[in-house]
Amino acid sequence: MAELTDTDIREQVRERYAGHARLATDAPEKVRQAEASCCGQDESCGDWGDVLYDIESSEGANAAAVAASLGCGVPTAVAELHEGETVLDLGSGAGADVLISASRVGPAGRAIGLDMTDEMLAVARRNAAEAGADNAEFVKGYIEELPLPDASVDVVISNCVINLSADKPRVIREAARVLRPGGRFAVSDVIADPDMDAATRADMQQWTGCIAGALTRREFEDALRSAGLVDVEIAETHRVHAHAGAAIIRARKP
Repeated sequence: MAELTDTDIREQVRERYAGHARLATDAPEKVRQAEASCCGQDESCGDWGDVLYDIESSEGANAAAVAASLGCGVPTAVAELHEGETVLDLGSGAGADVLISASRVGPAGRAIGLDMTDEMLAVARRNAAEAGADNAEFVKGYIEELPLPDASVDVVISNCVINLSADKPRVIREAARVLRPGGRFAVSDVIADPDMDAATRADMQQWTGCIAGALTRREFEDALRSAGLVDVEIAETHRVHAHAGAAIIRARKP
C-alpha cells in the first residue's frame, strides 16, 4: 500500500468532517447515533462531544452547535478568557467553542473560528446567527497556514483537531506566531501513549478520528517549546482509547 501524503490525510479528514456537517444539517436527530465521535463505536472509548459540556460550560452556544461537537474536552473551561480579548479556535467545526468564547469576551472582544471545511463553516455561521453572536466570525483556512497576522490574538484554543494535522509542529508554530506577547495556548487534544502499536498508527479511519495522528506527551511538549512557548502544562482528563487519553494542553508566549 502506498504511503499516504499530507494531501491524502487532509482530504480524508476534510471528507469525514464534511459528512458530519451534512448530517448535522440534514438529520440532526441522528448525529448522536452516527460514527461522529473520534473513535466511533470502539467500546474502549471514553467521553466525546456534547456529553462533555454542561449548562454552565456551554453558555453562549446554541444547542445545535453543542450537539454537533466532535471534541474530546472543553478548552474554554481552562482558557481563562477575559472581556475584550481576541480568541482563535483552530478547527472550529460547528462553532460551539467559538460561541462560548464570544460570550465570555463580550462585545469588546472577538472570537474567530477557522475551519477548512465549507460544510462546517456554513453550519457554524447558522449557529452564530441563531445564538446572536455578533462578535463571532468564521473564516476558511488551514491550521498549518493561519490567515491571520503576527501577534493578532490573545488566546488560541482548539478541541481535538491538532492531532488531525499531518504537520503538527507547524500548527503549533503558527499558533505561536499569531499569539501576542503574553498570549495563551489552551487546547483539548488526544495524547498517544508511547507504546501505541503500529497497526493503530497505520489505520486511516483512526487518524481521521483523532487517535493514530496523536503526539505523545513528550512530542507535544517538545513541539510547544520549540515554537517558543513556555509554562507548558499537559494534564490527562480521561482515557479515550486503549492507547490514548484526552488531555488539556496549556502554554504561554513570553
